[in-house]
Amino acid sequence: MASITPLITFKAGRCDMQTGSRPFRVSPLPDPGYIYLYNDEDLIHFCWRARSTPLDEPELDLVMVPSDGHFVPYEAPDNRSAYTNGRIFVLKFLSSSTRYLFWLQSKAQGPRGNRDPSYLSSRDRKIGEIVDLLLQGDEVDVARELAEIRYQDDGHDEDGDATMEGAPGHRDSNEPHGGSGGAGADATGGDVREEGEDAREGGADGARAAASGVPDAATAVRNFLDSLKGGRQGAANQGEGKLYPLLSDLLIPPTTVPWARTATEEQIDNLLGFLPPAVVVLSQQSDHGDSTAEPTTDAVEAAKAAMSLGQKKALIEKVLRSPQFHQSLTSLTMALRDGGLPTVADALDIKVENGGYIRGSQMPLGGGDAVEAFVEGVKKTVQEK
Repeated sequence: MASITPLITFKAGRCDMQTGSRPFRVSPLPDPGYIYLYNDEDLIHFCWRARSTPLDEPELDLVMVPSDGHFVPYEAPDNRSAYTNGRIFVLKFLSSSTRYLFWLQSKAQGPRGNRDPSYLSSRDRKIGEIVDLLLQGDEVDVARELAEIRYQDDGHDEDGDATMEGAPGHRDSNEPHGGSGGAGADATGGDVREEGEDAREGGADGARAAASGVPDAATAVRNFLDSLKGGRQGAANQGEGKLYPLLSDLLIPPTTVPWARTATEEQIDNLLGFLPPAVVVLSQQSDHGDSTAEPTTDAVEAAKAAMSLGQKKALIEKVLRSPQFHQSLTSLTMALRDGGLPTVADALDIKVENGGYIRGSQMPLGGGDAVEAFVEGVKKTVQEK
């Protein structure tokens, strides 16, 4: 696996949300852990791992669509039913109702932090702001941002661990972290970890690491979304509409992979035709081949001919399980929700009701209504064929 150089790392634990009653009850999980973000092929990964776990084995690894995710503090209204006894941040999405909650495990700062367990210091807020900016795809000089507050906050003890009521078994701050996933000397509070300092060398222009000469999936997705700006503006005022799953929630590996394994060779060959030519050729290319040149049609056909049915199915399965496939489905969902249904349906030759527009107007469908119309249109088109 390629070396990971985090852009930012800070102590945080996960939370479990119990939705059986109102108000919802959020319980902190006791495992000491880290939240960290890193850049891989121009895509931001949002990760959580236990402190004893290696950096490249996170328990949570989310490939984030630029501007879809937000990392914001939870600040309870002034009422007892919504009282919090810890510093909680929420990772939420514009394209989904999914929520991830985390509690900061660095020791609270200043006298007020000792009195009020939910108090967010300027350092805490700055960490949240940096993470949120990275999730938007902005360029951030993380080291400089953190340096500005490192010695200006209302406390000095950044190395200790906080405790939170309801989180028994929390490791003592003096206990060694141990293991290959242990923290370095700089892994305190919200400071950039020693293992993440190299991220400034590989991506000195902010959150973006050096790009290769080959166009990546993220670039293609952004270009596609940019082409839909006209339609997106028209649907911007429609609101969220009905709730409807993301395409990435519908086309999950437990559903798609079993189908691919039982598909006919004709069906598999048809799917291969939709893959980027470079993916097909590279699956059969030796290590010394030229991976930057655009494959010719003959090279693509030769690669297909050299593959057995089992190899073709293995390639399709690899694509279906890949983060890039999930990323593209989520981005397509956002494009549909933002008013791109007519353009997408026309480009893919999919028959959607009223051409993807609101009945009796030239306003494109948006939100969950657009995604539902797209899915139903796909079903109808396939049935007719």
